[in-house]
Formats: sequence, C-alpha cells, structure tokens
Amino acid sequence: MLRFIQQLYLSKRFFQVLAGIAFTFLLGYFYPALGGLAEILFMVFVILAVVDYALLFRIKTPFTAVRKVPRRLSNGDENPIQLKVSSRYQFGVDVEIIDEIPYQFQMRDFKLHEHLDSRQHRVFTYSIRPTQRGEYDFGNIHLFATSPIGFVLRKYSIQAGCKVPVYPSFIQMRKFEMYAISNRLSDIGVKRIRRVGHTMEFDQIKEYVRGDDVRSINWKATARTNELMVNQYQDERSQQVINAIDLGRVMKMPFNGLHLLDYAINTSLVISNITLIKEDKAGLLTFSNDESTVVKPAKKRTHIQRIQEALYKLETNFLESDYERLLIALRKQIKQRSLVLLYTNFENISAMERQLPYLKRIARDHLLVTIFFENTELTKLINENPSNIQQIYTKTIAEKFSFEKKQIVKALNQQGIQTILTPPKDLSVNAINKYLELKARGLI
Repeated sequence: MLRFIQQLYLSKRFFQVLAGIAFTFLLGYFYPALGGLAEILFMVFVILAVVDYALLFRIKTPFTAVRKVPRRLSNGDENPIQLKVSSRYQFGVDVEIIDEIPYQFQMRDFKLHEHLDSRQHRVFTYSIRPTQRGEYDFGNIHLFATSPIGFVLRKYSIQAGCKVPVYPSFIQMRKFEMYAISNRLSDIGVKRIRRVGHTMEFDQIKEYVRGDDVRSINWKATARTNELMVNQYQDERSQQVINAIDLGRVMKMPFNGLHLLDYAINTSLVISNITLIKEDKAGLLTFSNDESTVVKPAKKRTHIQRIQEALYKLETNFLESDYERLLIALRKQIKQRSLVLLYTNFENISAMERQLPYLKRIARDHLLVTIFFENTELTKLINENPSNIQQIYTKTIAEKFSFEKKQIVKALNQQGIQTILTPPKDLSVNAINKYLELKARGLI
C-alpha cells in the first residue's frame, strides 16, 4: 500500500475541479439552492477520483520500457536514443516520459508527452549531442500516466541505468570514409587535385587502350611486341602521416560547444582513417609541458582502433606546451621522413616567434604543416557596419588581430613551413585537401 501511495500524484485537473466545487459551496451560503448542487458535485468528484485511482493502480506493472543506446556515442554529433515503451492498460493513457539523461547535458526539463492506446507498443526517438569525451551515466526511466478521467497521476519508475563512453567523432570519420571509398570526396568540399607529373610508383606495363596517357607509352616494349604498350602507375604507398596535437591551454578555446582540442581530435581520427584507406601509415603524437603520447605509424586497418583509444583519453592541462618536447619525441620515435600535421593555435605573432626555432628544426627532417584556427567571432565583428565610436574601435582591434593571423601564415611560409588557417568547422575538409595536395605534388 505504501508503494502505491508513493506512486500517487494529483493532477492539475484534480485541483481545478476541486476549486470549482469549493467555489460552488461558497456560493451556497448566499444562494441555498446551490448548496445541494455542490454536495452532488462533490460526491460525483469523489467517486470519479476513486474510479480513476482504481483504473490506474489495479495493474501491478503497467508499463515496460527499454532504452536503446549505442554502444558508444560520437562527440560533437547528434546521437539517436530510442525508448521502447509498452502499455498494459486496457484503455488509452496519456504518458509523460522523463528519461534521466547524463548530467553533462544539463537538461533538467527533458520530457516527452505522448499518448498510448490500449496495450500499445511505441518507440520514441530523441537525439543528444555530447560535447565532452568520457563516460556518461544514464539513469532510470520515469513514466507519469493519466487515465481519460485525468484526476490522478501514477508514477512508475523503471531501472535502466547504464554507462556509455563518448569517443571522438566516429560518425564524421565514417562519413568521410564513405565518400573516399566511393571517390566522391568533392561532394563535401574536398578539391580534386591535379597531379604534377608522375608522382607515383611504377606498377606494370600493359596494352594501350583509348584514354590512357600517351606520355606513358613505353617505346621499348612497343617495339618488342609490335603493339602499343604503356606504363601503368599506382599511388605511392607506405608514406607516413603523423597527427601532432598540442594539449596546451591554447587548445581550450570553445567554439560551438566544443573546444579546439576536440576539433583537432576529431580531424586527426578522420585524417588517420583516410590515410589508411590510401594505404599510407597513420601515426599520432601529443605533447604538452611534461609528457608526450606516441602511437607509431602503421597501415593495418585495425590500427585505427589504437589511434581512437589514444584520442579518447586526451585532455588539456591548461599550461603552455613545450615544443622542444615535440621536437625530441619526433627525433626519437619517428625515424622516417613524414608528413607532420601539427594542430595548435597562435593568437599573435609573438607567440609563434617563441616556437619558430623548434618548428624550423622539425621542418628540416619532416614535411611540417602547422594548423591553427581563425577566430570566427572576430570575423563577425569585422563584417559588421559600425554606428558609433565604440563599435569603430572594436572593429579596428578585431581587424588588427585578424591581420596578425595572416602575418603568422606569411612568416611560416617564408620559412618553408606549410600552413592551414581555418575556421574550426572546416578543419577536417581543409586538412584532407592539404594532405591530398601534398601527396599529389610528391612532397611527402
């Protein structure tokens, strides 16, 4: 009995009707004829409330509910969650479903208002967008049911607690993988790169067919066979691509719910997967002020899982990173000349100049691409039309900072260091474009 009392709630309609009856009783003092009517209404009200209670509580287990959550969630993406709810009532009920989603979302008013017919099974779907990696705790599922009478609510809770990890954006990785396999990367902004000369490995000599490059004709083989023969080439393989991620405080800047570090992590996963599809070797290196993490390059398809697990654990330490540690780690761990994609952020030219000696030394041994971010908030300020002195001053300062970013790009290019200055949302596309461009030009 105590358990049923704990599940019992009174609806808003209950109090509205009760207030109306009380008002009728009050009028009965002034108009005696209304007194009898008020008593009849009150008796009907009590009977309906008892019937309502009996309808809702006569079944011990009125609902079953199961939450279907992916084995892992993708950071920065919309992840679908399903609730499979079944009613055992012989009549239709209105249901308010409260799912205890992880505290990281800070959604304290999450509710679903639905109607279930007699013994109906329904699947409700909603989506959540995590913005932090780590483990997320889902709690119980609570259902508040009302009958057609609507005086009483019954709360029924179902134990459904579970823990789900949030990994770097594997949804984004799969999207780029699908486009790469189907040779449709241009559909999502990746440029078609024209190859300069034969920056490819020799594969075989074959008979000429219409459409082959006439510059590839092998005249010696043609003379021996009396048939037109051409050399066939394939992309150079087993080239090393290292994603080097700065874990310092500069990567903690937020953008659209994610930090720059998360954008770098998601793009590193995408680039590593594209690299393996191209049969190159993908590696990972992270650095901060006191430690480095290294995943040595390999080209097995299963290697992407090692990289994903390493990326899952990364966090910034809010300190300034030690670029000398990056230089030492590359010299000790990466012996072969590689394409090094360095994800960092320089807000002003003096910050870049402090690290320039280390970047120049890295560029001697490897093909270095320094990737840093445009401040999109500054871009908005620059594009605004100022209407007063304060706005003119703000726009001038914004243009100064934006110009400094362009100076950083120019200074790095003068030292032979490739650069990518990109808005965070375009990071993956721009990084893939640069990788394919350098590979096509035979610079790796």
